[in-house]
Amino acid sequence: MEMHPKKRIEVVVEAPLLNRLLALLDESNVSGYTVLPAIAGRGHHGPWNREGLATDAGRMVVVVLIVGPDAVSALMDRIFPLIARQIAIVTVSDVEVVRGERF
Repeated sequence: MEMHPKKRIEVVVEAPLLNRLLALLDESNVSGYTVLPAIAGRGHHGPWNREGLATDAGRMVVVVLIVGPDAVSALMDRIFPLIARQIAIVTVSDVEVVRGERF
């Protein structure tokens, strides 16, 4: 089976920023992404979790997307200004996919 090299970008960000991030991905012609809840974790300031939060402020989500290697630089140039002053983690990693034409 043929595999196709791609890049996986994961963005962990506060929930109130989610709609702006998704709009940016749509404007950038990202063909697909998945949004997952972040339940708990540990960061620079110690552990955190969703328990007891009454609003989206402080809640975290993870947006996962797969793009072609040539799209990463331009996409990161658009994402960074959005998250620069926010609580966020962005990772980029190499992956291989089976259906390369979908990304």
